[in-house]
Amino acid sequence: MAQTPAEIPAAAPAALPSPALRITADHARRLALRAQGLLGSPDRRAGARGVLQQLGAVQLDTISVLARSHELVPYARLGAVGRRLVEQAYWGRGTAFEYWSHAACVLPIEQWPLFAFRRRAYRDKGHVWGHRVSPEAYAAVIDQLRAEGPLTSTGLGGAKRTSEWWDWSDTKIAVERALAFGDVVVTERRGWKRVYDLAERAVPAELFGREPSDAACLTELVARAGAALGVATRADLMDYHRLKGAQLDAVLPESGLVPVEVEGWSAPAWADPAALATEPRGRHRTALLSPFDSLIWDRPRTERIFGMTHRLEAYTPRHKRVHGYFAMPLLTAGRLVGRVDPAREGRTLVARQVSLEAPKFVPALAEALREAAEWVGCSDVRVERLADESLRPELEKLLG
Repeated sequence: MAQTPAEIPAAAPAALPSPALRITADHARRLALRAQGLLGSPDRRAGARGVLQQLGAVQLDTISVLARSHELVPYARLGAVGRRLVEQAYWGRGTAFEYWSHAACVLPIEQWPLFAFRRRAYRDKGHVWGHRVSPEAYAAVIDQLRAEGPLTSTGLGGAKRTSEWWDWSDTKIAVERALAFGDVVVTERRGWKRVYDLAERAVPAELFGREPSDAACLTELVARAGAALGVATRADLMDYHRLKGAQLDAVLPESGLVPVEVEGWSAPAWADPAALATEPRGRHRTALLSPFDSLIWDRPRTERIFGMTHRLEAYTPRHKRVHGYFAMPLLTAGRLVGRVDPAREGRTLVARQVSLEAPKFVPALAEALREAAEWVGCSDVRVERLADESLRPELEKLLG
């Protein structure tokens, strides 16, 4: 699973203003769903690019079961969006870039100036995750990209010294350092390998030259995180782009977010005033969610809003797993009501393990499984294990 180098210290918040408004937990849940594009009619014309703009960050991960996580995020909101169109939205030249946000994420290219604060912090540190490399190796990578154009780390001369995943070559260290510093960007993925190019060539000129102050970057990122969350605690806002407590506290009063009190939440909260202006209503999506979906990537927030304790078990020993390798929460009617651990065997979507909160959610489960199967090109669905086997006759009937 992708890690982020930014740590979140437990800094004490500054004095808090009195909340101007009290809202119910149900209202907060619906605000969060709408802010994340899962309540109301989706903007299909904007497609995956529109989803990326709304969320502000889509997390990347190497695991691919139904599809990779960055494909599952727009799918959950738009339905069977073409997977080729998703790739074009993320890595079409000049539309997005990869960087460290919540973790390794795809970000709208318009946010390039806003991460100047993090690029400067990496430069001040002078290395990336403890890896050090000579100035000569760094300069060689930049010179090769300038001469030859976009290249993978293999094309640059090799990604690893040995077969061990962590044993990066000097070339790989150099290009990842250049990525962190902002001298190169990732322009596309080939077989999941990053393709690097010079930032001065790949980032639009009107954005490349902009270097806002740290305060300006952080103020805008906090405001955008608040808009993407709808309503959020201090910890929620820090987590969205992995900001430090002192960074958040310094700019929160200028972010435009307003303090609110949420029924049942023990921590103070802030809301996007635009979100509070209208009642969150509309059609709810029924979908299986990637564990890395920004609706649920923050586990404490997921428990607080939806009452579901969910953990990714891909890195848990098989005999200790409770819900499965890549258990995907089932969202329907604005609630998380179950989990499916999916797999593919040829043209069959296999639900290796399924659990539901109540029998009334069987139709929603069947709908989600059928839609997911069609999206990934499967013609059949097979359910291997149901936590409640009494649900099998109805489920199999609905699956047809």
